[in-house]
Amino acid sequence: MTAVAVQTNQLTKMFDQKIAVDHLDLTVQEGEFFGFLGPNGAGKSTTIKMLVGLLRPTAGTALIAGIDIWADPLQAKRMIGVLPEGQNIYERLTGREFITFAGVMYGLSEGEAAKRTEELLNLFDLDDAAEKLIIDYSQGMRKKTGLAAAMIHAPRVLFLDEPFEGVDAISGRAIREVLQRLRQRGTTIFFSSHILEVVERLCTRVGVIANGRLVAEGTIPELRERAHAGETSTLEELFLRAVGATHEDGAPEAERSLSWLA
Repeated sequence: MTAVAVQTNQLTKMFDQKIAVDHLDLTVQEGEFFGFLGPNGAGKSTTIKMLVGLLRPTAGTALIAGIDIWADPLQAKRMIGVLPEGQNIYERLTGREFITFAGVMYGLSEGEAAKRTEELLNLFDLDDAAEKLIIDYSQGMRKKTGLAAAMIHAPRVLFLDEPFEGVDAISGRAIREVLQRLRQRGTTIFFSSHILEVVERLCTRVGVIANGRLVAEGTIPELRERAHAGETSTLEELFLRAVGATHEDGAPEAERSLSWLA
């Protein structure tokens, strides 16, 4: 039986009187490439922050491999890597220094952290920039550096919030290839992105959140079946239906609102 990598039970977050995440029940199996989708403000980043121990839930639990991240944070955090949407990278370190620092903070010896850093710099084609300060890096180089730091300790679960935002095609391809290799070795990837074509290409299963609630979940063929959509329906079409952004005839809301331009 496949082990559970990530699980939420009635996970809830309120800001003042506004519910950002509403009694979320979610299960991600070990080894899955799980896409977590939703419109702006739907609760995606809030959910991820609660899952990785950055934001305390109002109610409910968040489990990493069966460990409550708020009851036993150190044990749970040893098993995860995180690439947040707004990267908090020490810009006055070089790429090599930052990745090595992350490895030591995750408990690797200095020698092992240095060894893995060299391998990661090579993997992400950052060798030539390794001695430059991160403040001088492009957006794509920063993303690759952040991802290298998140995976240096070989996490069981890797959380990625908009990893392709602002990334050029070359860096994007490098990141996709690394993520596929990680999953092949058994890493569970919890992946949030607005680039639905990438999600459709990479993910084995997706969940869609709207107004803090899970409104759809499954493989793409399963979502097509539940939506009574054709086999050629794209993830974008399924997503728009799930969040209620289409008409009864399936046309996107934007088409209705711009009909006066016809």
